[in-house]
Amino acid sequence: MGENDEGGDGMAAQLIVHGGVVPELGLDSGANATEVAGRPSAVAMSDGRITAIGGEELLQLADGSTRIIDAQGGVILPGINDGHLHFAASAMTRYAHLQLKDAQSWQEVVDRIEAASPDPGGWVRAAGWDEAVLGTDGSENLATARPDTPVVAFDASGHQVMVNDEALRRMDLGEKVPDVPGGVVGRNHDGSVNGRFADAAMRLVNDSLPPFAEDQLRQAFLRFQDELHMLGVTSLTDPGLGPGGRTLMAASCDTPSLQILTELARDGLLSLRVNCLLLFAGTGGESAQSVREGLESALPALAEDVDPLRLRIAGVKVFADGIPRSGTAWFHDEYQLPCSHGHGALVLEGTSDEDRVDQFRAILAQIDAAGLQAGVHATGDAATEAFIEAVESLPDPRGAKNNRHYVIHGAFADNSVLQRMARAGIGYSTNPSIRSEAGALMQRLLGQQRFEAQQPLATAAERGVGVSLASDSPVTSPDWRQSVIAAVTRNTSAGPGDGEPERLTQAQALAMMTQTPAWQDHAEQDKGWIREGYLADLCILRDPLSARVEELLNNPTSYTIVGGNVVYERG
Repeated sequence: MGENDEGGDGMAAQLIVHGGVVPELGLDSGANATEVAGRPSAVAMSDGRITAIGGEELLQLADGSTRIIDAQGGVILPGINDGHLHFAASAMTRYAHLQLKDAQSWQEVVDRIEAASPDPGGWVRAAGWDEAVLGTDGSENLATARPDTPVVAFDASGHQVMVNDEALRRMDLGEKVPDVPGGVVGRNHDGSVNGRFADAAMRLVNDSLPPFAEDQLRQAFLRFQDELHMLGVTSLTDPGLGPGGRTLMAASCDTPSLQILTELARDGLLSLRVNCLLLFAGTGGESAQSVREGLESALPALAEDVDPLRLRIAGVKVFADGIPRSGTAWFHDEYQLPCSHGHGALVLEGTSDEDRVDQFRAILAQIDAAGLQAGVHATGDAATEAFIEAVESLPDPRGAKNNRHYVIHGAFADNSVLQRMARAGIGYSTNPSIRSEAGALMQRLLGQQRFEAQQPLATAAERGVGVSLASDSPVTSPDWRQSVIAAVTRNTSAGPGDGEPERLTQAQALAMMTQTPAWQDHAEQDKGWIREGYLADLCILRDPLSARVEELLNNPTSYTIVGGNVVYERG
């Protein structure tokens, strides 16, 4: 691996950052990220690795060829690692879709769609409408918008899509469309399709959309890479690329996107470090057969000639259930709002809960036997526990622990299951910004008690679970600072989080965006910490950390460094 050679052979440093502060991060709540006195202030780097950490004396390692960066009192962090960021979907929703994220009414959504220019294929593609903001009244008006132009509009969660009547006509999705296991087909009173599709049913729409041109994908990926570096992001996990990615938001997460990422890495144009989870069947309908066929295909070995510290196919994404707002998350208790969904269910192949649980165990067993990691989307407490039980039942507990399977999002009826997760080596990747933005809606759907118990971050850390915070972009902003603030304050749209026991310290939250994601990546010996011999991946903020975490939003990234190379510098 070209980036594994350490410096420190007596040669001058190639890059030195000085005049800043390297904070103490860690899941131990005793760490104080805002402490400045006595902390290191400089980092030296050569050959892509950190060679020395200390104070101003490191400037003695410079010669005429050394680049020197003055952090001017700012904080020097390990590079931010977003362990759950849909890179392809984020790039395409940002650069190939009409933006609806900030729309405040369905009338505003329709007005923007009416004014938008179609893409080269004649479609209006939009993304970002948010039911938590807009409600449902008025959504039916999208069906009749642009009667001569097909319109497709993905929601902010990535689990729903709406299309107008012309799109339904072109896709031949009329009255006889059957229900989809693991999904929701919206219908009018007469049984005809109303244009709303959720979870596994999104495939009906996405399979009929014209594909993006490869050059369009490539250019959007490079633009979004620059945007992430501007935020200080150096690593990420794209949780779902492959044939099933066609069902995800923007219909842009399928195999061509994975191939383009691989080409960018081979061409030296991928400056991010990217881990990928393969997705074989999409947001619903996964089976042991689809996973077996996917593992036997060429996809797991697609990037085997690429440095795994640059691009790595880490494992397989499995959608165990859907999301609460669609009524497709699987809970022990019924939803609080009157609806026909009851408890929800697993969205895997099967005709009963027992069948689907058996399918779940067979899927996990195949992924584990292949020596790969399973990242499992589970948003209901019953789905989370079914995953834990499936991992606990694997024949080789030590091998399963080495593979580092992890739950994505997660919900817990009882925090005692966290101890089981720690014993089994199961990680936990979750998204504080989603809880923050959708708090009021989740409170109505789940009830106050279950809502307060969402994301037991402090308890999980205390019990030894590997917890990673992530954005889930494009569901929320890729700005990691918002995730940290949400985890530390626990403020949501349902109200302030003062006094909540699951609040984190800044040191814990920052460790969950650097150190734990490195563990999730099987790369804790290479990144996530500022230590000698580690990859020279750094994020330098303009100012030191404030005791008031909200001040992070006023503390932009000054420099982003990957492998000792400056990939972003502010102004």
